[in-house]
Amino acid sequence: MLACGPQERISKDTFEQVNEAMDVKRFTEAEILEEAMAWGDSITNEAQAQLISNLQKAIAENGTTGALEFCNVQALPILEKTANHYQVGIRRVSNRNRNPSNLPNEDESPILDAYEYTAENNGKSDPNIQKIEEGAVFLYTKPITIPGKFCLSCHGTPGLDIDAPTAQKLAQLYPNDKAIDHKVGDLRGMWSVRIPKKEVVKRL
Repeated sequence: MLACGPQERISKDTFEQVNEAMDVKRFTEAEILEEAMAWGDSITNEAQAQLISNLQKAIAENGTTGALEFCNVQALPILEKTANHYQVGIRRVSNRNRNPSNLPNEDESPILDAYEYTAENNGKSDPNIQKIEEGAVFLYTKPITIPGKFCLSCHGTPGLDIDAPTAQKLAQLYPNDKAIDHKVGDLRGMWSVRIPKKEVVKRL
């Protein structure tokens, strides 16, 4: 009996520790949605900063045509690296696309259309989040606008903003390019981040 006493106490203590560790935290849907929104904003800001930093480096080293080579080859791997790190899906989509793979899908298209309608009517669009796949995934979206003249060297008007060598390289890399004739402040497209709900819950 004396030998059983300590073993009983140890078993009880262990049981309570396991019970405590397995205690599932409960979050409201509003809390989960709020966290997903904040996370989507943070992820897109990080991805944007990485793209701009690398783009500026490519321009400094090889000029505007070198930047086009960078975007053509390196932009997607940078986004994929960020997506894999956070276990999400990241895309930049546009109806005035440069790369055919950047056309919106059926989930993204109505949201992008709404952003475009708002822009055409001089309104301001904010980030958006919606439940898709029966609530298992959150789709976070955020408008992408032309922030300054820096971007017009590739997305502005040929002959005015885009010089001849850049226009020639664009035609070579993107024969069906629709991402030109923009002005500062124009809607360029939108960020699209697919965030699994289970990954959001892990962060709470």
